[in-house]
Amino acid sequence: QVQLVESGGGLVQAGGSLRLSCEVSGRTFSMFVMGWFRQGPGKEREFVAAISRSGGMRRYADSVKGRFTISRNNAKNTVYLQMNTLKPEDTAVYYCALDREAGRVLSDIHSRPENYDYWGQGTQVTVSS
Repeated sequence: QVQLVESGGGLVQAGGSLRLSCEVSGRTFSMFVMGWFRQGPGKEREFVAAISRSGGMRRYADSVKGRFTISRNNAKNTVYLQMNTLKPEDTAVYYCALDREAGRVLSDIHSRPENYDYWGQGTQVTVSS
């Protein structure tokens, strides 16, 4: 059974930082591209960041470039999202996601949610102004 368990969300003031974690079980973690998405109030789910299997390549949404960093520890089956200089518009439920196919190279397709088939339960991030 595949499970993705997120942690690290919370309430923070604008300009602050949070670090999200997502631990994966039930799959050979190192074989899969991982992604982070978010869904704000009244909005559709949107891409935040993705990372290659080895962690050597990353992709980011323009809205978070320079502020967020995605990383992974394959020995711990965990992917992270370090969020700095948070803004009120970053308020959302954040989800980690597992690529639908093992062994793929990180590419543009990983910005689209239909390319992932397992998702975490979501963790709330609220940024106050």
